[in-house]
Amino acid sequence: MGIEVPKPKLNLKQMLAFKDEAIDGNTKGIEFLFKKNKIEWVKGEGSIAAPGKVKAGDRTLETKNIVIATGSEVAKLPGVEIDEKTVVSSTGALELGKVPGKLLVVGGGVIGLELGSVWGRLGAEVTVVEFLDNILPGTDGEVVKNFTRTLKKQGFSFKLGTKVTKIEKAKSGVKVSVEPAKGGEAEVLDADIVLVAIGRVAYTQGLGLDKVGVATDKRGRVEVDASFKTNVDGIYAIGDVIAGPMLAHKAMEEGVALAERLAGHYGAVNYDVIPGVVYTSPEVASVGKTEEQLKEAGIDYNAGKFPFTANGRAKANKTTEGFVKILADKKTDRVLGVHIIGVGAGELIAQAVVAMELSSSSEDIARMCIAHPTMSEAVKEAALAVTGVPIHM
Repeated sequence: MGIEVPKPKLNLKQMLAFKDEAIDGNTKGIEFLFKKNKIEWVKGEGSIAAPGKVKAGDRTLETKNIVIATGSEVAKLPGVEIDEKTVVSSTGALELGKVPGKLLVVGGGVIGLELGSVWGRLGAEVTVVEFLDNILPGTDGEVVKNFTRTLKKQGFSFKLGTKVTKIEKAKSGVKVSVEPAKGGEAEVLDADIVLVAIGRVAYTQGLGLDKVGVATDKRGRVEVDASFKTNVDGIYAIGDVIAGPMLAHKAMEEGVALAERLAGHYGAVNYDVIPGVVYTSPEVASVGKTEEQLKEAGIDYNAGKFPFTANGRAKANKTTEGFVKILADKKTDRVLGVHIIGVGAGELIAQAVVAMELSSSSEDIARMCIAHPTMSEAVKEAALAVTGVPIHM
């Protein structure tokens, strides 16, 4: 592009300080909002002593309503000790003192791929071991296929349909025993750091739920009705501790909806239009149904796809990897799902969320006037492609 720079040099200590500064700024922002809105922040380990009573440290707080919003914690791999040094969780993976030569990621889900992608771009040799036959379970199959190919080009190695049977610390690094999930010959992989990223589980231990009789499911999640109420009057739950995707924005919307209900207003969450983003490079973003889900449900649909290789802004910026895909009901043309892989996909998906929240058809999106040149034009073109009339392809 005509700007010459010397070879970049990594200052990991400064990068981690930058990360900590960003986190600190956000958490202090929440503390400021507490003060601004006259919300008392009681610091201490909390538990429900009885309906209407919460014990926090040495204090017992009395209240009309209790909301359980304790989030989630890292899922453990049976028989594996996470020391946050050589065998790390997502927490330890954000604190590594140096770039690992070999990073082995257990789990091909969002968190494992995001953190593996970070250290891979900083120079680590990344191997992902995934029990299932594909990464990103539940994601649109065509997107997964494209994304897997992209990560391989970036240097990722994948062992799919493979399970970890043992993780042992050696004199130097870690030895990981794996074997095919469906049975077969075992092998041992060497790594400097192992990241265990097999998911997250609801954090409900020690909250006193059993004492007050709050019901939980087999996965330890709090059971609630459509208004987020538990089986105990005056006790509610939102976020990662209840069923549904473990996403911060999903939890936030549930918090808003519940607050509105408790204040005597109407509040609800449209679970059919909750976007998900994988913050890798390029990003993966989606909202609504995948092709696989529509086929399984027996819903007839039309699909429109537009590659960024045909987008003017992407070509000028040399960010042409990926595409936008829109799925619409064959009879009504209502948009049922949108899937994007590409630079800025996490921003572009908002366009689809607005459309789906308003029950738009693919034609509605196709007739919007989108600024040129922008990456957003690819969304319009994909909508045009639903009925076979893209302009720039």
